[in-house]
Amino acid sequence: MRGRTAIADNTLIAPWVRRLLLEHVVGDRNLSINTQKSYRDMLLQLLPSMATQARRAVERLTVSDLSADRIRRFLKDIEGKRRCTVRTRNQRLSAIHALARFIGQNAPEHLQWCAEVRLIPFKKTMDRAITCLDRQEIHALLAAPARQTPQGARDYALLLFLY
Repeated sequence: MRGRTAIADNTLIAPWVRRLLLEHVVGDRNLSINTQKSYRDMLLQLLPSMATQARRAVERLTVSDLSADRIRRFLKDIEGKRRCTVRTRNQRLSAIHALARFIGQNAPEHLQWCAEVRLIPFKKTMDRAITCLDRQEIHALLAAPARQTPQGARDYALLLFLY
């Protein structure tokens, strides 16, 4: 390795990503296929963004290249440029926190980095209001089925039961 600086394997992010997806998400946690895809999709967005900010190739990114400040910029970009909702932003951040927790648990030398990343807060979201129909809307809904037909009579009975 003359002429090149050797980076220890545990400082490169690529082996950690592989271990997270194969060992942790699938093996240790047995997360659903949709959650696995969500982690993968987050990484597909995060890693190129980090590589651009660090001015490195994706395969040369180190754990420290994924700094808390860069991750905050990434989260801001997915809300602004990609027009993702706060819920989506928080979902991506949750996966980033899982990556940081996994690395921190398996490499004590990265605990400071892990703590900094895990301090990035989730944004508050508004709970969707549960609305109900008023009397006029209920009457309009009950008047919709054609009660002369068997299917209409059935639909009316179901709507009346649900009301």
